[in-house]
Amino acid sequence: MHTPPTKFSTLVRVGFAARAVLYMMLGYIGLTSAGHLQQGTDGIFVAIRELPLGTALLWLMVLGFTFYGLFRLASATFDIENHGSDKRGLATRAGHGASGLGHLALAFTAYGFATYDSAGGSAAQEAAAGLLGVTLGGTVLGLLGLCFFGAAAQQAREAISGSFMADIARDAPEVTRSLGTIGYLARAVVFAIIGWSLIDAGWLTGSSARVKTLGEAVQSLSGMDPWFTLVSIGLLLFGLFSLILARFRIIPEVDMRTVRSKRRGW
Repeated sequence: MHTPPTKFSTLVRVGFAARAVLYMMLGYIGLTSAGHLQQGTDGIFVAIRELPLGTALLWLMVLGFTFYGLFRLASATFDIENHGSDKRGLATRAGHGASGLGHLALAFTAYGFATYDSAGGSAAQEAAAGLLGVTLGGTVLGLLGLCFFGAAAQQAREAISGSFMADIARDAPEVTRSLGTIGYLARAVVFAIIGWSLIDAGWLTGSSARVKTLGEAVQSLSGMDPWFTLVSIGLLLFGLFSLILARFRIIPEVDMRTVRSKRRGW
């Protein structure tokens, strides 16, 4: 039985729906026209904009990614999903933090395409270049890469254990477990590639051009079949899984009294 939705939980559900569109398009493009992935994640947003009502869909993605990103940052900072502060809990929360930042970046990119104000460059690489230009910027990039590795490990662990089902309502479709398992495994591969690119840029080469976006991470597997095809299928299924989550994910309420209490405990 679902609790009455609040404005916050409704907007987070829009975020899950936005994530569904992104991953379904990513998987579909990988399976049908992999060359478009040479534009990285930008190529996905171009394809979405060309759909009927594509611009309206992009605006919904801006809204959804923004609130989904804030939801993940709240999970990382205030532990609203009660992962705890042991090693596993901190690793999970670090992964949520990286996911939150990544989805806020996706919201910014979607905004550029919704307003036809995108220059076609990689916002991730531009941000990395700016970060590398400041003191300890490379260290921050490398640490962010470790967060993505932690997130990849968490995705793989959830895929194998099926623990993600604990956050999904019991009346969800039976296929949810299978879609989630395959999708999380594919996403773990992509997160690991992004994590390595950040470590490479921050600690090894010092080159922002080494940073890979979501689309570029998938494109880097092209020519490596069957892995490229399997990951593309997995991401497509993860999109379908995310669509189910938009309806059946259990979203904790953000109690500001609890947040203030945790802040005082710092």
